[in-house]
Amino acid sequence: MPIAVVGAGQWGTALSQALAAAGHEVSLWARDPALAEQVARTRVNERYLPELLLHESVRVNGDLSTALDGATTAVIAVPTGGLRGVAHSCLPLLDASCAVVSAAKGFESDTSRRMSEVLCEVLGPGSEGRVAVMSGPNIAPEIARGLPAATVVASADPDTAARVRDELTGPQLRVYSNDDLIGVEYGGALKNVVAIAAGIADGVGAGDNGKAALITRGIAEMARLGVRAGARPLTFAGLTGLGDCVVTCMSPLSRNRRLGEAVGRGMSLKEAQARTHMVAEGVTTARVAAGLALRHGVEMPIVTEVCAVLFDEKPIAEALGDLMRRGARDELREFGLLD
Repeated sequence: MPIAVVGAGQWGTALSQALAAAGHEVSLWARDPALAEQVARTRVNERYLPELLLHESVRVNGDLSTALDGATTAVIAVPTGGLRGVAHSCLPLLDASCAVVSAAKGFESDTSRRMSEVLCEVLGPGSEGRVAVMSGPNIAPEIARGLPAATVVASADPDTAARVRDELTGPQLRVYSNDDLIGVEYGGALKNVVAIAAGIADGVGAGDNGKAALITRGIAEMARLGVRAGARPLTFAGLTGLGDCVVTCMSPLSRNRRLGEAVGRGMSLKEAQARTHMVAEGVTTARVAAGLALRHGVEMPIVTEVCAVLFDEKPIAEALGDLMRRGARDELREFGLLD
């Protein structure tokens, strides 16, 4: 089936490769005309994935109308800050039956909206049934290399989730469906904040026990906020919660973990962002998550301390100490599994 991937960054390029390997005709759109020309000519995205030779079924261009022409599914793989603008550009070019899938993980910074909410606003009334999101433990360079992976697709319409699931599933990428749209989006967004915390722990040498505690308690925070927003607790035990959180906190390829590690080693946030080169969504998500926690009356101590370290220059040793001195709690109640 013809699938359009809108965004030729690292994730969009890797996803295009996986979809082409599954037998699809893929149109990959690059916003930068120079990048589109270079990738189309050399079959290598020198800027984002220089080690990858693109599959012959991936057509690369800088013309959005050409990329979207005839597509049954359009996957928008751009950073959260650019999704609204790109979706507006796509709107007049999309076929009415085309499913629109967000591959971004985060919240819109100005509105705190989930990506599916942004897409529905842009596409207009009645569009909820054609909007979907994908999220999971999907480190882009590994997807590009054809290593095995799994992900999850969610939509307000179970039929759309199942349709997109079946379209995207291939020999290297196993796709599951889920009707918990809120849970899938909250999991994909909030795990980036936990990954920054895990990276900071690596940077200061907090050890494996401390990092495991951060990951586990981070998932508890993700679940608490997600459940208060309308998600189901078990979604956070799946690919978008546990799976994505573990890989993003552990992988040396994770840009959010790398940013946290740089901060843990003494860099300022600005220096760490410049070193990371690509967008680390967890920075914006940390601010949004802190606001959502306040709005919903949810305790998120890890998010609170990450914000204090990143934005208020709180000493890391003091932040870790404040986390360790919190009062004793019941573990399952903290996960939102008990009343």
